[in-house]
Amino acid sequence: MPELSHRRQMLVLTICCLSLLMVSLDNTVLNVALPSLQRDLDADVAGLQWTLDAYTLVLASLLMLAGSTADRIGRRRVFRTGLVVFTVGSALCSLAPSLELLVVFRMVQAVGGSMLNPVAMSIITNTFTEPRERARAIGVWGGVVGISMAAGPLIGGLLVESVGWRSIFWMNVPVGVAALLLTARYVPESRAPKPRRADPVGQLLVITLLGCLTYAIIEAPAEGLTSPAILTCAAVVLGALAGLLVYEPRRSEPLIDLRFFRSAPFSGATGIAVSAFAALGGFLFLSTLYLQQVRGLDALHAGLWMLPMAVMCLVCAPLSGRLVGSRGPRVPLLVAGVAMTASGVLFAAFEAETADTTLFLGYVLFGVGFGFVNAPITNTAVAGMPRAQAGVAAAVASTSRQIGATLGVAVIGAVLAAGVDGSAYRDTFVDAARPAWWIITACGLAVLVVGALTSGAWARRTARRTAERLETAEVQEVAGVPGRA
Repeated sequence: MPELSHRRQMLVLTICCLSLLMVSLDNTVLNVALPSLQRDLDADVAGLQWTLDAYTLVLASLLMLAGSTADRIGRRRVFRTGLVVFTVGSALCSLAPSLELLVVFRMVQAVGGSMLNPVAMSIITNTFTEPRERARAIGVWGGVVGISMAAGPLIGGLLVESVGWRSIFWMNVPVGVAALLLTARYVPESRAPKPRRADPVGQLLVITLLGCLTYAIIEAPAEGLTSPAILTCAAVVLGALAGLLVYEPRRSEPLIDLRFFRSAPFSGATGIAVSAFAALGGFLFLSTLYLQQVRGLDALHAGLWMLPMAVMCLVCAPLSGRLVGSRGPRVPLLVAGVAMTASGVLFAAFEAETADTTLFLGYVLFGVGFGFVNAPITNTAVAGMPRAQAGVAAAVASTSRQIGATLGVAVIGAVLAAGVDGSAYRDTFVDAARPAWWIITACGLAVLVVGALTSGAWARRTARRTAERLETAEVQEVAGVPGRA
């Protein structure tokens, strides 16, 4: 692909960041709108969980498929398709007459969203060919997540209070149309020189595993752990997991290359991503319900209360990136683990939500922790990986983030639903939420412990050995020598 002018590069970066902002805002904005949505559509806690998890579940299932498809048939083509599907899905969400249809339309949104973020990153990587410029562009791209965290609660609060919860989906339509028109004019087409082959069996196994696991967690409080539906889901989850472990190693180009997990930094990054985003999903879910349904705040003032968390995330994210570049991922991961754990303990052991000072401190600490954790996840995932495999490793890290967010909302919501008394919601919420806060604390502790274990000298040696084996296996496959490393 010929090198583009600086102006056109900036336009491409702007278009890609618009798509990321649109997708990221959609989740943070929706959290603030949950109580309003619950009243209008007569939803229970499980229904609220599904409005969030239907999106992240489909996104997690399809991210890697979308990336490999874009490499094969054209990144701009898939990106434009994603914009169309996401915009149409947003319009449908704004018109949903029932909770069930809203969940379906959120899944349509997610199909489009899966074609945006990983493909946009590939477009940026191919547009900015000079390493320093590429690093700056990726830094801007990463900063958009922080912006969405900071702006989401405020925008959501303003829209919900002034227009209604449906307006949070309306705003995606003009942004999506503008991005679509700009993409047609300014984004060049590109493909991978050697795209990976599709893995439909692996894809089906992943969708089955994640879907049944999420259903079982969300519906277990209502159905009962020993109900036929939950037991069937558990059996299917175990079967799908066994199928992945048996089938994927036999493919030369698997959807998930299990050899990656021989690298301690990669395995650590996967676990940290799941833990950190599970904590985030649960934290936002509990905070939104508490502020609006227990304290009785409107959506705007609830958004303002969560602003300290978002601001600290916005401030700490670039600092974390600089630390990763200068000193490696260890220090940011330790800071993140300590801050997230401390925040969880404040809520779990000291009922931080019941006093303004401790509530503010809990939000600040969580914002610091989450701000520091994001940059080292991708860096640690690709540390030591062969250059040809770095994109796949980063895609697995992105998928792990979405899996974490899905499980966080599912588990925290299930724990809350099992303990809260609907007839005395305000009186029982704090006690019912305490086990959920301890789960969030455990997630923070997992970030701390796994980060410490997988960022040292031993871990780096396992990454180097894994990279050498993968490179050897790739040379053998090109030469036609059978066998996998």
